Amino acid sequence: MVERNRLDSLLHIAVLGAAANSLLSGCAGVIGLTPVPGVTRSAPEGVFVTYEFFPSRHVAARKVVIWLPADYAQSNEPHAVLYMHDGQNLFYPATSMAGQPWAVDMIVGRLLCEGSIRRTLVVGIANTADRNREYTPAKPLAAMPPEMRRLAIGGGGEIISEAYLRFLVTELKPFIDANFRTLPGRDDTCVMGSSRGGLISLYALARYPHVFGGAACLSTHWTITTDYSVLFPPGDARVNALAQSYLDWLAIHLPRAGSHRLYFDHGSKNLDSLYAPFQAKADRILEHKGYRQDVDWMTRIFPGADHNEPAWRERLHIPLQFLMAR
Repeated sequence: MVERNRLDSLLHIAVLGAAANSLLSGCAGVIGLTPVPGVTRSAPEGVFVTYEFFPSRHVAARKVVIWLPADYAQSNEPHAVLYMHDGQNLFYPATSMAGQPWAVDMIVGRLLCEGSIRRTLVVGIANTADRNREYTPAKPLAAMPPEMRRLAIGGGGEIISEAYLRFLVTELKPFIDANFRTLPGRDDTCVMGSSRGGLISLYALARYPHVFGGAACLSTHWTITTDYSVLFPPGDARVNALAQSYLDWLAIHLPRAGSHRLYFDHGSKNLDSLYAPFQAKADRILEHKGYRQDVDWMTRIFPGADHNEPAWRERLHIPLQFLMAR
């Protein structure tokens, strides 16, 4: 296992622009896995450490990219950690939907320079062909008929979000905490995603409230299914039943206010045009559980905003400042 001081040295080299390949080989031994080769490269906004095939006992191997602030090696200070789903859309145009990344590195880097958020590193977790099955909350749908579960995930197979969260909590997070300078506690560990990634971000906090202190859910896909034939025109009873199953589960299992921060938003175009009534129900659940708007809970509406990466990039600074405040 590469020790932290060696990692710091390697990252310092990367910041200075030197090539550094396979720097973290063997680090995955911390969780008893086959060694994971990592590649480090520098950029003006920070340092990227990439694992092309991060293995797991629970789900398929996938790409994981850790973004570190440009002064990570020099600061010698621990960092809060933000875990983000759909990781291929976060940093690079070449891998992002329609070539439009969230530009997380640039936006987090700017906020750090402004001093509006605390020291933070970002862990981008790529999705796989199992995205729908991994990002759909399992327990709320467990009692629904098989045809409703198939509608929820767009096909056959089991919902495997419980396995995905075990990967995140018992494999990836321990690896990150062991090999990077992190603040591993709940208050400094947050999760974020958009659309179905918003569903799983909220579900992660509700299932592991001792692990995650904050969740940001952009354009939360409350309707769960992505079958346009039942989504449009709005009002299909099956869609309402799927959404209500999750809301009913949250009313019981979402932790009460006091130790967490929750952010939600949506636009008004295309898929985002469906979310307002369900978000209103979620807001009432939050109020009942003692959350206070703009204190430990935030819901924002962006008229005219679409359901895509440019829209989420445009407002990303808001949930970042809310969750990762100094």
